[in-house]
Amino acid sequence: MTMTPRLWAVLTLAVLAVALLVVAAVRVPWSSPPAPRADQVAALRDLPADAVARGRAFHAALRPPAYFSLLLGLVISLILGLTPLGARIVAAAGRPFGGNWIAEALLGGLAIMLIGQVATLPLAAWRETVLRRYGLSTQTWGGWTVDLLKGMAIGAVLGAIVLLAFFGIARLTPDWWWAWLAAGAAGLVVLLSFVLPVLIEPVFNKFTPMPAGELRDSLIAMAARDGVPVKDVLVADASRRTTALNAYVSGLGPTRRVVVYDTLLDEAPPAEVQAVVAHELGHAKLNDVFTGTALGALGAAAAVCAAFLVGSWTGLLRLAGVESVTQPRALALLLALAAIAGLVATPLQNAVSRLIEARADAHALAVTDDPATVEKMDGRLALKNLSDVDPNRLEYLMFASHPSTVERIAAARAFARGER
Repeated sequence: MTMTPRLWAVLTLAVLAVALLVVAAVRVPWSSPPAPRADQVAALRDLPADAVARGRAFHAALRPPAYFSLLLGLVISLILGLTPLGARIVAAAGRPFGGNWIAEALLGGLAIMLIGQVATLPLAAWRETVLRRYGLSTQTWGGWTVDLLKGMAIGAVLGAIVLLAFFGIARLTPDWWWAWLAAGAAGLVVLLSFVLPVLIEPVFNKFTPMPAGELRDSLIAMAARDGVPVKDVLVADASRRTTALNAYVSGLGPTRRVVVYDTLLDEAPPAEVQAVVAHELGHAKLNDVFTGTALGALGAAAAVCAAFLVGSWTGLLRLAGVESVTQPRALALLLALAAIAGLVATPLQNAVSRLIEARADAHALAVTDDPATVEKMDGRLALKNLSDVDPNRLEYLMFASHPSTVERIAAARAFARGER
């Protein structure tokens, strides 16, 4: 049997799918720390009832703009991608330049992006008004607009690079573009993991080393005991946007960093800050950023192969009014396929994220050996951030990237009893 490019793409997709499963099997902790439901119910009862009610009211207020935005974005993507409308918009964008493919890719891509963002802009503003009403946002409308424009500019630059690479390589190698672009997509995911902390994050926040003192010394010492090389802990000026408390780890190798919000330092006692950082050290020690990058790189490569295979479906091309997915006019079709794939993949991605976060919680308990402080920290984060501490099960499975607050408190109580 002659191996055509299509058969090679099928084989490559199968290999990538197996690689994804292997990485997930090896790197994702498929068992969670114990969090008995009885302890969750007790934790819910012990949390301040008025604060729990306020968190639930906050999330009820957030649901309409969030769901409407998700639905509207999906509908726009499907209308533009599964009808000739998207192709016509891209063609019109390139017409002043004689239908040049570069003009169609760049200007058409910008037009398609702007349609979706402008359409959902009122819903984003609605969400911001909810954050303000509940005291979580400290931004002015001017600052909010600047952040929005920054995000759009970064998206436009990254999008331009991707579109030029995609359609340029497709023109050079009409039969094998998928192979080159699959490798390029995987490489881009890895590259972004390195450069996001040093190029993108500083666009939105200012990062400064944590001031010298007892807290900083204790955090560096804890990292040393944990066997995690941390040169410094950075503080983000999050208070210019929010009152929420948070910390995170990002980057790979030389760009790895542990970041805490300045709001966390202002609101939480040192022992609870240590508990938060211990959670982040768990991500660093267990190389969770590497795991996410590996899964993302393999997923991106697989998506390119799938786009090549699905893009040869003549019925789909006819719906979109294009002859090939390698034409810039097929850009809206590709984005529609990406939107559908993202909607399907999101619950699985969140399930993996919850497992990884639960493992980091267990790491914090083990490193601090202070479940009472960890429980207090979980409660403080939830109440200050207006979390829904025990969310609806369907919403939890679909959208939650972290264990619920009552699950985290229950895990701390189980740890205190000696359950591991």
